[in-house]
Amino acid sequence: MEAYRDQYATIFNNGRGIVLVGISADADTTLEAWAREKSFPMLFASDTGGLVGSLYGAYDPARRIEDRSLYVIDPAGKVAYTARPFRALSAASYKELEDALDRIAPLPADTTN
Repeated sequence: MEAYRDQYATIFNNGRGIVLVGISADADTTLEAWAREKSFPMLFASDTGGLVGSLYGAYDPARRIEDRSLYVIDPAGKVAYTARPFRALSAASYKELEDALDRIAPLPADTTN
């Protein structure tokens, strides 16, 4: 998740009207302490029972963990982009994500000209 944090300003343009939520099977108290300590600019949700992860096929009940899937939801509430798994240490993954975000939630045109 640190890679997301480090890429946040560039890819998400410090928000760009997008809400980024990391979902984990970890307890909410664990996620809260970790997110605060690491200064994450995104939200985290606890899915200790794997309910949300199971709905998206991202939860492994044998190991009780969520995989590293990434889903981008468009303004209409539909899944517009999926990366399964998202390779957080790969520059190509971030380029693909940035390209998808440009299609889904384009940055406003530069009006300073």
